[in-house]
Amino acid sequence: MKSQRLLVALTLTNLGLLTFQLVQVRPAEAKNVAPVLRGRALEIVDEHGRVRASITIQPAVTMDSRAYPETVLLRLSDPVAGPGVKLAASKDGAGLRLGDGSGTTGIDVHAKAAGSFVKITNRQGQERLIKP
Repeated sequence: MKSQRLLVALTLTNLGLLTFQLVQVRPAEAKNVAPVLRGRALEIVDEHGRVRASITIQPAVTMDSRAYPETVLLRLSDPVAGPGVKLAASKDGAGLRLGDGSGTTGIDVHAKAAGSFVKITNRQGQERLIKP
């Protein structure tokens, strides 16, 4: 009989503590804020799990006998059309692409040691190249 009373008392005490914890309203706050966020890549996804923004480091590669240096790449994407903004930086220079996601229509801005230019392309594939 004594052990049953002890179990009932412990159960009531646990329920009281649980109720106290659940009822307590505390604002969410970060206790320790890291001064720097470090990682190899960053992806931001929407509520459907699609990557909408990313920052990555592309390794140096050779394609079609042409060497491309390591590049930091920022992409902002439309949920339907694909990348709308690409910003890249490497040891050779930097580039910016603003497009509609089709891969053809858009504005390309390149600033490189070998030469800078702006290229504008319309839906029909017509290009206008602007060089200094």
